[in-house]
Amino acid sequence: MTPSGKKLGVLLSGSPKHPAFLHGVRFAAAALDAGHDVYLYCIDEGVLGIDHPELQALGQRGLKLYGCAYGAHHHGVPVDDRATFAGLTVVSDMVGGTDRFVSFQ
Repeated sequence: MTPSGKKLGVLLSGSPKHPAFLHGVRFAAAALDAGHDVYLYCIDEGVLGIDHPELQALGQRGLKLYGCAYGAHHHGVPVDDRATFAGLTVVSDMVGGTDRFVSFQ
């Protein structure tokens, strides 16, 4: 458990070209700043932003980054160590295992 005792789940489904993507990334950064344990899952066009520098930098600060394996395959995103690639079971676990779950489209 983190010092604050709170876990946050974040879902990013929109393109990294859309302002909501960066809003979600910066929301996750603020939560990390506040001492929360943050889990972020990129799905649909969100997987296109897995390599976004701001998102990748959050991993160094403790962000748990997941990407949709199906979405990565569909959009031609390499499945590598930039994120943990998994299926929708991870999203279900995030919804059930976090204190708060938010989505940015």
